[in-house]
Amino acid sequence: MMDTTQRFGQPGGHAGEQRAHTRIDVQAAGRLVWRDGRGTARFNSVVIRDVSETGAYVESVSGSPIPLYRLVTLQAEPTASAESLPSFLRRGKVLSAVYRVGPTRPSTGTPAGYGLRLLIEPRLCAVPKPAPRAEAALTEATA
Repeated sequence: MMDTTQRFGQPGGHAGEQRAHTRIDVQAAGRLVWRDGRGTARFNSVVIRDVSETGAYVESVSGSPIPLYRLVTLQAEPTASAESLPSFLRRGKVLSAVYRVGPTRPSTGTPAGYGLRLLIEPRLCAVPKPAPRAEAALTEATA
């Protein structure tokens, strides 16, 4: 039986993975801001390990454990290492959802990291206009 905790707990890609977007390995300081069940604002210091157009893996440095599916705001700290991040992360805060909680550290009892789904508008792909012949056939078929 495969140990999925080890596989999912590590940043970066593995042979055979099929991702919709390429992940970029980075090491940039960041911050997660979120609200707990009582509405109190919480802050976690993180290291952004990898990022794509729709997701990121962050390693928790300090802060309280964040529950699965919690909405968080990811913000990169303005440092020299932040230059390697995509522009949407350098510009400011990105609303995200925690969709994966990494393995728990025995020393602290908190997760080692979090998988985030970035809730941003995906880049619009140019949809090719159908050929005139195909457009005519579609019009005849629906008439």
